[in-house]
Amino acid sequence: MKIEINNQSNFKIDLKLVRRVVRIFSRVYKIKNKELSLAFVSDAEIKKLNLKYRGLNKTTDILSFSPLNNDGRNLPGQLGDDDCFGEIIIDYSQIKLQAGNFKNSAQKELIFILVHGLLHLLGYNDKTDEDRDKMIKMGEIFIKNYL
Repeated sequence: MKIEINNQSNFKIDLKLVRRVVRIFSRVYKIKNKELSLAFVSDAEIKKLNLKYRGLNKTTDILSFSPLNNDGRNLPGQLGDDDCFGEIIIDYSQIKLQAGNFKNSAQKELIFILVHGLLHLLGYNDKTDEDRDKMIKMGEIFIKNYL
């Protein structure tokens, strides 16, 4: 998978680690010839995007955007006809905050959240507690087995 990373944050982020996680994820889930756009942004920027696209006027750790079909619906489990796998936007200051809350390193939290976002691009969602628990478990298993 080809990955384009744009770090608009004020943080020094281990982009080699990010690329490694995406590369392993794409190999495990057999994603070939697709492009991923990934941006690291500020609290203010992710809050604006969260309001615009989700109607939530608050910061969040990650936003994932999947390719859309002609009806404007997401393509769960499908990667679309074009080369775009999707776009992920991460607020690294939220990652650092959550890492402290979960007694994790920022690096471990980043990996977990990145994998979570990639699972969203595959069509998984966390709208219910059951779906959220499933995604968390999938992320944990992926990290344990492949990283």
